[in-house]
Amino acid sequence: MKAFAELLDRLSYTPARNAKLRLMADYFRTAPDPDRGWALCALTDGLPFSFPLRRTLTDMMARRMDPELFRLSRDYVGDTAETIALAWDSSGTPSAGVPSPLVGEGQGGGDGRTLPLEFPPTPSPSPQGGGGRVEQAASDSPRLSDIMAELALIDRNTLGPRLETWLDSLDATGRWALLKLLTGAPRVGVSARLAKTAAAEMAGFKVDDVEQVWHALSPPYEALFAWLEGRGPKPDVSSAPVFRPLMLSHPLEDSDWAALDFAEFSAEWKWDGIRVQIVAGNGEAQLYSRTGDAVSQAFPDVVAGFNFDAVLDGELLVLRKDEAPPFNVAPFNDLQQRLNRKTVSKKQLEQFPAHIRLYDALAIAGEDLRALPFVERRARLEAWHAKVRPPRTDLSPLIEVTDKQELEKLWAATRDTGIEGIMLKRRDSPYVAGRPKGLWFKWKRAPLTLDCVLMYAQRGSGKRSSFYSDYTFGAWRGGDNATPELVPVGKAYFGFTDEELLEIDRWVRNHTTESFGPVRAVEPGLVFEVAFDAVQKSTRHKSGVAMRFPRIHRIRWDKPADEADRLDTLVAMIEA
Repeated sequence: MKAFAELLDRLSYTPARNAKLRLMADYFRTAPDPDRGWALCALTDGLPFSFPLRRTLTDMMARRMDPELFRLSRDYVGDTAETIALAWDSSGTPSAGVPSPLVGEGQGGGDGRTLPLEFPPTPSPSPQGGGGRVEQAASDSPRLSDIMAELALIDRNTLGPRLETWLDSLDATGRWALLKLLTGAPRVGVSARLAKTAAAEMAGFKVDDVEQVWHALSPPYEALFAWLEGRGPKPDVSSAPVFRPLMLSHPLEDSDWAALDFAEFSAEWKWDGIRVQIVAGNGEAQLYSRTGDAVSQAFPDVVAGFNFDAVLDGELLVLRKDEAPPFNVAPFNDLQQRLNRKTVSKKQLEQFPAHIRLYDALAIAGEDLRALPFVERRARLEAWHAKVRPPRTDLSPLIEVTDKQELEKLWAATRDTGIEGIMLKRRDSPYVAGRPKGLWFKWKRAPLTLDCVLMYAQRGSGKRSSFYSDYTFGAWRGGDNATPELVPVGKAYFGFTDEELLEIDRWVRNHTTESFGPVRAVEPGLVFEVAFDAVQKSTRHKSGVAMRFPRIHRIRWDKPADEADRLDTLVAMIEA
């Protein structure tokens, strides 16, 4: 556990991507199996357990610390795991008195360099590979793999006492890492793909090599590391419905549009759903999200029709039954009623019928098409779909225009037709995993904006834990005979610079009217110009509406709060 904790701590203090890669690759190279596999699992959000941890931690800390003092400490630190790690009384244990890197300046060099991880030497090489070094620093410090083995069998009633035993045996960094592990959210600035990249580069592979076999593997990934290190065969994915990494696009900038040769590109609509991949064959089928998460269980009505052999790229939508295709797409809010569900009711199946609009074909009848140019893949997809006609699918139509000016007019009208924007794809582009530059562009419709008034500010987390950086804002309701009131319409925590954050934080502290733990209510005096993609009805908000993807577009220091927009203006923006 010590080496894993040290890795997380270094990652949390290391901003540079390449430095993070070196830290993770060094860990994967030196830590033994199955510890490094569980570490990879934690960094890729794949831990196979979930516990009601908040109540467990609250009850546990109440036995060791005054609850009000713990609440105040949590408010000040801004992170539950770090608060417990630092406040935990482990006097009398071997780890007592060990200085914690959490209260210092991290493990980096003073000149910004990241120092290499140094793991304690082992007296003899490990027969399991992994460089022959051991995970635990002392006999009384639990191994990461031992903790994972117990967690697989433990129940919620025995978690608390066992967790206390583990925390007593660890130093502050180890306690922090263990709690981060249990919450399933390390939050050390590492994406799942970056962790896979580190595992691949450890042995001279590319991340796409790992992605190709990832969904045929399971934690703790011993077969993966054996293959990467040349001690075992490549995992066999021939009979499994394995996810292939998606090809992604770049936002279309003004300079891209000016330099774009329209004759070299095909245009198609960008539908307002979620990107998915269908993988079917050998009597099996799976529906994956863009990040490779299986979502079949929430869409049994769609998956039931996957009786073919193909890997297809498309958009998951909910369609309106009373309108003609292709512009019969229901608002994204309808699709949200089906997302992130383990089961779906008969009423939901009937009320929100799912559909997949196909963009591309990666493979058909066992033939890999990804090296072919887009126009050839598209022709193959059209011919295949006309022959097979799988239910609840159709093809995303290409936009037939003659010049850029005509396409600009169509783009300007996308919001009126309920479309998210336009995609531009080079006609000769192969299907390349990741986000290759210059091949595909997304031209999203212009955002909506509204002038809103700041109502509440909450402390951030991580490096923002000392600043009020999460903002809830509202619009005016009432007036004339009724007293105007602010009602919340959205929340945002990005869209401003570090310098602007300091100014807003100072304003919040000087204009606070009430405090609720880490949240402060403020007097109505600061106006944000908020950009957002859409607005939809919401029963969860007092205003009755909710913004989609809100972000701070501009801080209107110059605008009086009583001149901010009214709720009626926002309601009028709701898509039919």
